[in-house]
Amino acid sequence: MNFVRQFFGILRVDLSGTAQRIGAVLTVIIGVACAVGVLISMLAMGIGMQRQAMENVRADRVILSSTGARGNQSSIPRDEAVSARDLPGIKKDATGAPIAIFTSLIPIEAHRRATGIRIFFPLVGTTANLAQYRPEIRLTGGRMFEPGLHELIASNVCRREFTGFEIGELRSIRGVDWTVVGNFDEGHALQCVVYADVDVVMSSFNRNTYNQVSVMLQSAQGFQAFRDALQANPMLHLEVQPERDATLQNFRGLKGILDFASYFVGAIMAIGATLGAVNSLYAIVDSRRRELGTLRAIGFGSAAVVASILCESLLFALPGALLGGALAWVFFNGLSASPFGYNFQLAVTPSLGLIGVAWALAMGLAGGLLPALRAARLPVATALRAA
Repeated sequence: MNFVRQFFGILRVDLSGTAQRIGAVLTVIIGVACAVGVLISMLAMGIGMQRQAMENVRADRVILSSTGARGNQSSIPRDEAVSARDLPGIKKDATGAPIAIFTSLIPIEAHRRATGIRIFFPLVGTTANLAQYRPEIRLTGGRMFEPGLHELIASNVCRREFTGFEIGELRSIRGVDWTVVGNFDEGHALQCVVYADVDVVMSSFNRNTYNQVSVMLQSAQGFQAFRDALQANPMLHLEVQPERDATLQNFRGLKGILDFASYFVGAIMAIGATLGAVNSLYAIVDSRRRELGTLRAIGFGSAAVVASILCESLLFALPGALLGGALAWVFFNGLSASPFGYNFQLAVTPSLGLIGVAWALAMGLAGGLLPALRAARLPVATALRAA
């Protein structure tokens, strides 16, 4: 009798007795479902954050930073920023001025309304043509800040989540009172963002360089020509990225933290579920000692026994994966979360479902290995004497 026929024969016998061992089987399925559900729901935070951040991205916008630097580490002298604004390929507004903004980011703090917890977020100093570069900005109250004045506009995320961002309120920054003159929505904003005049911000914080220059191109296809023009200018020590790449890079660190926490907690849950599966499968094997001994006595090989029990373990894990994924989707897909001062909705995607299935099958394989080896090594005479 060949291995394949032996394998399917033992597996058919194993599965036919599932109803008599329903308690042990449910223990495996529920344990796997819990582990997979926790893993998927936590990974959904990173997916949701990245998806929501990318919804504000446009293919015709690019970010310039100093060579080898990113974000707050970038430092662009004023003369280089002005020269970069004159490069070819930049879209012009109705007056013929290039649509480009200079920004300087300063971390400031606020306190959550509900808990009083202090959160840091960026005060973004920017030029007056911000709305032309970011048409997704929509004032919902008040007005735009005036250049040269200590005025702020705050996103509605700030107004809802933190104190001190209603129109007309004053915020003390570096000992100077800044007036909130407007609130706005910015597409699917993740984070509380406050805008002010860049020259006033740089003067208040004793800065003389920008963090980045943001440019709108005439078309997304003009990126390569713009980069070539930038690299051909020896006076500019800058590098350029599409807005998509820059956004992904900015969120890579936070997403990495969320994914690490997800897999760490998921691994702890998986270990518990796997140990539960091992105990349940040991109990199943012990209840079938006479049956397994009879099969061995009539010529079934130990390899077929091992393979059938491993396959049985995988088949028990699969519905656990499907159940865990379904529960994660029902309870967590679209749920709002606010870690580290960011606001976004969790996203349970098909790719996370596949990760959950792979996670469950790994647990099933690990959980079934020792019981399978025990069944294969069980002496035939001992098994046949079992009650």
